[in-house]
Amino acid sequence: MNGVETRVPPNFIRSLVADDVKNGKNGGKVLTRFPPEPNGYLHIGHAKSICLNFGLAAEFGGLCNFRFDDTNPGKEEMEYVDSIMNDVRWLGFDWQDRLYHASDYFERLYEWAIDLIKSGKAYVDSLSADEIREYRGTLTEAGKESPYRNRSVSENLDLFERMRAGEFADGEHVLRAKIDMASPNLNLRDPVMYRIRHLPHWRTGDKWCIYPMYDYAHGQSDALEGITHSICTMEYEDHRALYDWFLDNLDVPCHPRQIEFARLNLAYTVMSKRKLLQLVQEGYVAGWDDPRMPTLAGMRRRGYPPEAIRNFCERIGVGKRESLVDYGLLEYSVREVLNLKAQRVMGVLRPLKVVVENYPEGVVEQLEAINNPEDASAGVRNVPFSKVIYIERDNFI
Repeated sequence: MNGVETRVPPNFIRSLVADDVKNGKNGGKVLTRFPPEPNGYLHIGHAKSICLNFGLAAEFGGLCNFRFDDTNPGKEEMEYVDSIMNDVRWLGFDWQDRLYHASDYFERLYEWAIDLIKSGKAYVDSLSADEIREYRGTLTEAGKESPYRNRSVSENLDLFERMRAGEFADGEHVLRAKIDMASPNLNLRDPVMYRIRHLPHWRTGDKWCIYPMYDYAHGQSDALEGITHSICTMEYEDHRALYDWFLDNLDVPCHPRQIEFARLNLAYTVMSKRKLLQLVQEGYVAGWDDPRMPTLAGMRRRGYPPEAIRNFCERIGVGKRESLVDYGLLEYSVREVLNLKAQRVMGVLRPLKVVVENYPEGVVEQLEAINNPEDASAGVRNVPFSKVIYIERDNFI
């Protein structure tokens, strides 16, 4: 990686990983992952996660997997898949042969769901989505058990198999984990594991009409890949108990450690893929890679060098407390890199002809101009000077 590189500052995640390595946890190995959902282009906020996951792996002599969280076929497109891969490569990171998809594990996830049903820890619920929300309760009131919660194992197995076979309409049934409807953590109040979606998947086609929820698929996917540290943003802190519950109640090959950090909030910048998609769909911008967009593709078109974004992600640090980063820090990181690598050239956009009356007719002098005063290897260029020159009109009118 060329250009300005900032010193890697300490942070709590590095300290936790360093302690695990020092204590020989996971055999002293570090394996992280970057798990984007292919439902839009990556934006500057994703760069923080990319740099953190790949950077931690490199720092501790480990590896970082690239895994698409492709569990929601209604919002996923190949255009997004291709753009995400291009953006990660552009930032300077390489996953080599470790490209995975949650859909790689659909069959194994289904088998594990069967195991939970057989052990009485999952059941098919026939409440509607609105009823499930109503039964869930609030932060101050316990939830109510579904009237279908105590279905027999045989009935649950039969219904779940028929769900997979496509016998039911979307929303007619869901599979839920049977945990605790009175838990103070709402995520443990019998969360939905599978929902029916009669939609083709961009990888599996029409093979499946039931799809796992993120909270069910994510931890088991990590375990199947042997991930040691599952790094995610603070919005998943309350989900960690559910992440651990699934791993503790299934025969998984390992139990990754989930660690949360504060996501990047950039001043005056839209950081929601849903809102960015709205800008694209309603024609406010020319596309996801419009230079006005905070997407990595847009920043690439704007001329931002990838090392500037990497340096920016290091500068802002990693913490647990939400904060707002000034946009000027990103621009400073860009200027810092361009100052070292960009050649200095001049263009006259609105020319004004000037005749130097006391300069000899027909004489042309070649003056040397330095291409980049910060980079001697950039050399010099010749700039002609004669009786007739052109200057920028806007400077004088």
